[in-house]
Amino acid sequence: MSEGTMQRADQRDDQRDQRDRRAGRLRRVLVRAAAVPAVLVAAGCSSDSGSSDGAAAPSPSSSSSASGSSVSPSPTVQAAAYRKLPESCAVLSKKTLGELVPKGISTGKEGGSNDTTSRASCSWTSLADNGVKGSQFRWLSVSLLRFESDAHRGAADKQAQEYYTKQVQDAKAVDGAKNVTSQPLAGAGDEATVVRYDLKKKEGAFKQQTVVARVENVVVTLDYNGAGLAGEKTPNAGDLAKSAEKAAKEAVAAVSSANSGDNAPSASASKSPSPSESAKKS
Repeated sequence: MSEGTMQRADQRDDQRDQRDRRAGRLRRVLVRAAAVPAVLVAAGCSSDSGSSDGAAAPSPSSSSSASGSSVSPSPTVQAAAYRKLPESCAVLSKKTLGELVPKGISTGKEGGSNDTTSRASCSWTSLADNGVKGSQFRWLSVSLLRFESDAHRGAADKQAQEYYTKQVQDAKAVDGAKNVTSQPLAGAGDEATVVRYDLKKKEGAFKQQTVVARVENVVVTLDYNGAGLAGEKTPNAGDLAKSAEKAAKEAVAAVSSANSGDNAPSASASKSPSPSESAKKS
């Protein structure tokens, strides 16, 4: 074989080797390119697991933390100072009844209540017949309402304050009342008000006295009115007011006395001691 022929054969071999190397590189590139979509699909499936919108699912610790932060502790309120009421028809002494309803001491009528520790009342009627001169009429009523502390409604004494205010307002707004006056009364619990007015009825002219008093978580409402019937003179409103005020103070004292043997916490006892007080005790 001539030298020229051998050179051409060598060149053809070199060309085949180069083509084979290029073909090998091309196959490797195609293999790698085909593998990229599979990796992307696998990554997408992994990120979607546990969440329909592509967001990563929360860990158990983060879920429990979120649920725990939404739970707030139950509110606490100060305990009621008074836990019971006295017997309604026994809140006034016979002496006091003799002054207010002289002909009706034994006529006490207890009001209906399904819980006499929270609500009670009693009323008395007196009619003194003076023959042709007419008669003197008296009517007396004592109502007691005790409030209990509640997490939703609040402390018992605050509820009693609200009711006390409403009772005073209602007493001033009686339909047909004339010459309405009101004034505070000292010595009858934590707060007390006397409301006075005239009320004309077909039986005669009535002088009305209403005393509303609050002691701790109990509200006492005392109504006392008098009238001269069938020609008898109208009673003096000032005298009726003094009698009503005295009776209201007695009823308030009866409430406190009924709870004197209780272990009910007082307003000061229910509060936490200050750091200095704690230090003294220790």
